[in-house]
Amino acid sequence: MLIKVNDIELYYEVLGEGEPLIMVHGNSEDHTIFDTASEVLSKYFTLYLIDSRGHGNSTKTNNLDYRIMAEDIYSFVKALKIEGCSYYGLADGGIIGLIVASKYPNLLKNLIISGVNTNPRGIKPWTYYAFKMVNFFHPTARFKMLLEQPNITDEELQKIKSKTLVLIGNHDLVLEEHVKHIASQITNASLKIIDGEGLGSYVVHREKITEFLRPDLVSQKILDEKKETTK
Repeated sequence: MLIKVNDIELYYEVLGEGEPLIMVHGNSEDHTIFDTASEVLSKYFTLYLIDSRGHGNSTKTNNLDYRIMAEDIYSFVKALKIEGCSYYGLADGGIIGLIVASKYPNLLKNLIISGVNTNPRGIKPWTYYAFKMVNFFHPTARFKMLLEQPNITDEELQKIKSKTLVLIGNHDLVLEEHVKHIASQITNASLKIIDGEGLGSYVVHREKITEFLRPDLVSQKILDEKKETTK
C-alpha cells in the first residue's frame, strides 16, 4: 500500500493483528528484510513494514536526511492514528526511531533499535573509511547521508520517554562504547549485547530478532532474570 505523507508516498505492508508495531529497515534495504521475523511477529502484533523514502517501493528521492525521514514516520503514525505504537528499527531505521522518540516523546510506547550511531564517528573507523572510499568512486545520496549524519545530541537522547531497548551484536559495525553511551543517556533504556552477531545478522531474513520483540518471550526473560537475582 502507498500513503501520502510529508510530500512523498511511503510504501508499507500490514500483517497480523494486535498492538501496532512499526518496523523500519536499514540503509539500501527495504521491508522485505523482515520476511522471516514477520511470520512470527504477526501472531502478536499488527505489523507495519515500511520502505523508507528513497528505498524499495516508496518515492524515489535524493532528498535523504534522517530528520526528514523521521518526519515521514511521524506523519505516518498520525495519518493511521496509531499513536502509542511500538517501533523497531535496524541501523538507519533505528536512527530514525531515536529522532522520532526525541522530538515526539509521547508518540511511541516502546522503542527497540539495533546497531545505531548518533554521529558518523560512532561507526568503527575502518568501516567509516570504507564507506568514504565507496562513496568517492560511486557517490550516492545514501552513502552521503551515512558519512555526514546523524548528528543527535545527548540532550536529544535525554528527551526520550519511550521504554527503550538498545541492541548491538558484538561484531557490529558500530563501536560498542558508542552504543553503551547512547543507552546511558536514555532514561528508560536497557542495553543488550548479542554474542556472535554483527550488524543485521540476527535481523535480516532471520527469526532471532523476534526474541527481543515477542511479548511472550520478553516476559519470560524478565521472569528468568528475576529468578537469577533472587538465588
